[in-house]
Amino acid sequence: MRTCTLLISFAIALLSTLAQASVGLTEIESETGSGPVTVFYPSSSDAGGIERDRFALDVAWQGTPVRGNGRLVVISHGSTGSPWVHADLARSLVDAGFVVAFPEHQADNYKDGSAPGPASWKRRPAEVSQAIDAVAHAPQFASLLSLDKVGMFGMSAGGHTALTLAGGRWSPAQLKRHCDTSIAEDFQACAGLTTRLDGGMFDGLKIRITQWVIGVKLNDPAWYNHTDPRISAVVAGVPFAADFDPASLAAPRVSLGMVTARKDEWLVPRFHSEVILQACSTCERIADLAEGGHGSLLSPLPPGRSGLLAALIDDPPGFDRAREVPEVNRKIVSFFLKQLAPQVLPSR
Repeated sequence: MRTCTLLISFAIALLSTLAQASVGLTEIESETGSGPVTVFYPSSSDAGGIERDRFALDVAWQGTPVRGNGRLVVISHGSTGSPWVHADLARSLVDAGFVVAFPEHQADNYKDGSAPGPASWKRRPAEVSQAIDAVAHAPQFASLLSLDKVGMFGMSAGGHTALTLAGGRWSPAQLKRHCDTSIAEDFQACAGLTTRLDGGMFDGLKIRITQWVIGVKLNDPAWYNHTDPRISAVVAGVPFAADFDPASLAAPRVSLGMVTARKDEWLVPRFHSEVILQACSTCERIADLAEGGHGSLLSPLPPGRSGLLAALIDDPPGFDRAREVPEVNRKIVSFFLKQLAPQVLPSR
């Protein structure tokens, strides 16, 4: 009884503290020198308006950190992505007491997009581990966190990273096999942003050229994996998954949640997220966006979208962003609270 009373008192005190906290923002150096780790966190400092890469943020830049729930969540952005397109999710997590860290994935970020795809996928899980190390050794955060249970969220290529850290193994050759058999139905996963099929007379040529390039680049038969014992809960949002061995995720090593979008035209669900969900005996589908597309988890959406990129990440007709996105963020936060910090779950 006394233990229960203490937990309730702790939760009330924590929620009271967080109600008065702002969202702090800082950058710390990665210990490998690969790029900064961007950190959102509960802060006692006053928030103000700042701009990052044309995104307007209301945060306490370099604000004084305060203890939240003692847990860290690392977010892995998509190809050529940034922390700013996940700012709303980061804010929701901070409001619940989490510290949120974003590694800058080498040569696959908004500053340098020169090497996306398998070259990046091999590095990304280790970069997540390096981001945990950087936060662990940062003096302003070290005493505020317990890193025995870390959460990890990733979207798109970041979702690929998430599935790897959940215990999955993937192979470039597996992706080649997928594109050999299903390229017409899942063309953008194989071709990226180079071109798209439009039903015209050149579609066959586009397919053949893409398959030839894939045959040259994706001839590595090795299986790749990476684990970090500190990570105990993972959420994969619209992940790139056609190159995974589904059996490796039949019983993930950690709690694994998935967010899916039925109108994703970049990573067609039946070749990616649905394959993993069908194989996985313990996965939880956190949210399924019936009208959502590939970019529906990005919040806010990047400015200046045009061409094929805009066609693939802009919201499909009928998607209610104002209603759906905050609800998905709430469900992701609830998943991490349940898995990482159950003592601070609000009573129902």
